[in-house]
Amino acid sequence: MSADARLREDMCLLAKSLFDRGLTGGSTGNISARTSDGGLLVSPTGTSFGRLDPARLSRFDADGRLIGGDKPTKEMPLHTAFYETRGATGAVVHLHSCHSVAWSLMPEADEDNFLPPLTPYAIMKLGKVKLLPFFLPGDPAMGEAVRGLAGKRSAVMLANHGPVVAGKDVEAACNAIEELEDTAKLAILMRGYDARMLSDTQVRALVTEFNVEWDD
Repeated sequence: MSADARLREDMCLLAKSLFDRGLTGGSTGNISARTSDGGLLVSPTGTSFGRLDPARLSRFDADGRLIGGDKPTKEMPLHTAFYETRGATGAVVHLHSCHSVAWSLMPEADEDNFLPPLTPYAIMKLGKVKLLPFFLPGDPAMGEAVRGLAGKRSAVMLANHGPVVAGKDVEAACNAIEELEDTAKLAILMRGYDARMLSDTQVRALVTEFNVEWDD
């Protein structure tokens, strides 16, 4: 099996796993990955993560031209913004996961550091997550907002919409976005309780030990 064919299979397998576990439903969410020749494979517009066809993924060449497959997701500006500003990006995933969306509606959600420090793993996999304002779906301004971060964040949360995460490859991006959703679920569960969060000292130790991107 060629590298391109393997990547197509992996993208569809991981997307179906996210769908089957209720992390995005219907025809929501989109996924992309960098190919070995510098192009992109992208989930088509209006498709379900549970039923992606490897042969119909949108295929872009290294110059950004659509050269095969179906019409891509309307959220392409989000994806290209990460690829263009974060050189290590090998894949981008966007979901409409319920708990992260719910946490984005809460008045205490921090715009600069969306996830509260409840466990070490979101810090290790995501660093700080930026909460962006509400945009109409497909609005190119979403991509401009990501570009405005100058590559300093691997993950953003679109208020009232869903998370977007970039990773070194498609598996890493999917693992990280699951950690984001799990941490948001914990935040919702702990809301109203006097939860013992990680201290600033503990967070700093994690950032140092695991070489986490963490802009102060």
